[in-house]
This record gives sequence, C-alpha cells and structure tokens, in this order.
Amino acid sequence: MSRPTGRVLTLLELLQSGGTRTIAELAERLGVDGRTVRRYVDHLIDLDVPVEAVRGRYGGYRLGPGHRLPPLMLGEDEAVAVLLGLVAGRRTGLTTATATAGETAAAKIRRVLPRPLAARVDAVLESLAFTEPAGEFAAPDAGILLTLADAVRHRRPVAIRYTDREGRRGDRTLHPQGVVAHAGRWYVTGLDPGIGEDRTFRLDRVADARLLPGSFEAIEGPDPARRVLSGFATAPYRHEVTLRIRGTAEQIRTRLPASVASVTALPGTGSPSPAPEPADAREPDGSEASEASEASDGPPWLRVEVRAERLDWLPPVLAALDLPFVVERPDELRELVVALADRFARRARRS
Repeated sequence: MSRPTGRVLTLLELLQSGGTRTIAELAERLGVDGRTVRRYVDHLIDLDVPVEAVRGRYGGYRLGPGHRLPPLMLGEDEAVAVLLGLVAGRRTGLTTATATAGETAAAKIRRVLPRPLAARVDAVLESLAFTEPAGEFAAPDAGILLTLADAVRHRRPVAIRYTDREGRRGDRTLHPQGVVAHAGRWYVTGLDPGIGEDRTFRLDRVADARLLPGSFEAIEGPDPARRVLSGFATAPYRHEVTLRIRGTAEQIRTRLPASVASVTALPGTGSPSPAPEPADAREPDGSEASEASEASDGPPWLRVEVRAERLDWLPPVLAALDLPFVVERPDELRELVVALADRFARRARRS
C-alpha cells in the first residue's frame, strides 16, 4: 500500500471515531500539511464517503449521513467485539429474518483480521460454549423491525398485518411504546387505540408494518419490558392459579419470574387461614405439621397468581421455594402438591 493511500485510510479512521476534526489536528496526525489534508478529503468524497466540511473558528471535517455505508475502519478490539456480538446474536436467536446477513458480516470481518488475531479469535470461538440451546425461534423481518423502532422514537401510529396464535390474520393499529427482546423472541408493545388496551405482538408474526400520519402521547406506567413480562403472566391459559405465599417478593421471584406470575400484597397484615390439618399430622420429630404454628412476625403473606397450560411443574417449584404457602385454587393443584409430598415422604423413609 502506498503511503498516500495509507494516509487516506488513516484519515477515514480518524473521522469515523466521531466529532469534528480540525484541519490542523488532521495534518498533525497524518504528518502532512493542510493542503494535503484537503486533497485526501477529496479522495474520500470521490469514493462516495460522506465527508462534510464544517466552517467557523473550530471548523474542519466530519462524517455525515450517506446513501450507503462507507468502508469501516475497525481496531482489533472493535473487530473482535463486533464478531463475538454477531456470533452471540445468531446463537440466541436475536437476529433478523435475513439469516445470512450475520454470517456474511462475520465472514467479512474474519477474512480481514490480521493472522495472529484471527488465530486467537478462532480459539475463542472453538472453546466457547453456551448454557442455553441455540435459538430456534423465527426471526423478524429487518424492515419491519426498523419501521417499528422508528414509530417508537417519533411516537407515530403504525398499521400492522398480524397473524395470531390461532392462525387468524388481520390488520391492527398500534401506538407502539417499545420493542423488547425476550427469551429469543422480539416483541412490540403499545396501546391499541381501537379498544383502549395495552397489546403485545410477536414481531415474527407481523407480515407488514407502515407508519400512519399523526402522532400520539407517551403512555405513563411500566416500561415496555415490564409490560411484556406482565402480559405473559396475565395471558389466558388453561389453568388460573391463585396462591398465598409467605415471603418477600424477591424470594418468590427466584422461582416465579415476572413473566410467569404476578405478585401483589394481601389486604391486612394477618396470616391466611390454612386448611385444618388432621390431628395426627406430625413431623418426624413429633412437632405439629401445621402452618398455624408459624410465628406471627416475619415476612408478609403475598398473593401470587399464575396462568399455565399445565400444573405438574408447579409443585416442584413450590417445594424449591421452601416458603409457607396456601393453594387457593384450583383443587387439582392442591392434589398434585399432596401427591408430591407423599412421594417425598416415602422416599425419605427408605433405608
């Protein structure tokens, strides 16, 4: 590479670092005079790099928006960070529907890395393991994602074509509040002005999105991520479970996150009235196996509501919580808890 060409690329890297660079500063960094800096800038402009001249006492040059992405000059740490980000994004499923885009971008960066650094990056990728399985969820279309993000930023209503879980297609209008990535999927949440309720839509089920004229006011309340999580906890499912658990919200959240359960305070401060225990129900040490013996002081009782398609996973979760609890409904869950307790007791007595 000739020295002038190398200096032109160095100039591009300096401008990509951000801000306005004065001619004197650029001349000093490149080891040339101001006239040569102007000539190098002309070379970049000829290559369709959007370099803007800034007039005034502190004027100079800066990069502006262009009609296409200019060549990027990345340092070694920056290249490694981008490459690992692409790998992690593809692995977790947080990519767009253009599946090859991440792979081709990673290949381009990998191809131009210096050989010693490329060998070290290969070692990282070969030794890297993920505790979660590879993302297998459908990804959103990049154009739809960008349109919705633009609507969120500028508070523009948006029309979407959506397919629900039953396979029914329809057109919806939304005042989007935010785009949320959760558990390998993308969601958009906001207000449906037609029914006046918060709605959450999966982006991979959105076939089309277009901005509508006008604007809307921001909605007060939980942030978009909390809206999505609370929507999961309150969505209609086969079983509606109501529990009373004695403990702190932080303790309960270790096993029942916000996407699974809603936790609210009970009116009053007294403990609930548990179902009466048989007179001969005793622990192995002879103590009464009744929640009535719990001390009156300590953490409060909280109401926990869970909606689920199946109930068999809840008894082990309640056992892992190891907190006093009462099953308010359904009776089927109470029977499953008793059955699990009986199995534990039988196994504990085996020699």
